[in-house]
Amino acid sequence: MISSNRYPEMEHVFDIYFGQDFDLFGETVPEIIACYKKDSPHHYKDLIRELESFRSEHPDDLDIAYEHFRRGFRPEGDGYTVTSFFDEIQRLLHE
Repeated sequence: MISSNRYPEMEHVFDIYFGQDFDLFGETVPEIIACYKKDSPHHYKDLIRELESFRSEHPDDLDIAYEHFRRGFRPEGDGYTVTSFFDEIQRLLHE
């Protein structure tokens, strides 16, 4: 089981920004991440670190491990795999 204490910023982003009402923050991953960065300018670097850590802990089971964070947004619906979804989030956070 994944502890929310280990990944608090991921919990926040996937609960709120990619949660059931994700469309309040945008219609695309870039729009949603832009909103998150605007709202959380001092926390998004924590998200970068958490995503990197999470990926390194789950190199062979990222899809299964991500199930813990699934709320409302389905990356597959926008043509992403879980890996490409994480890649896109990380790319946008580094911009």
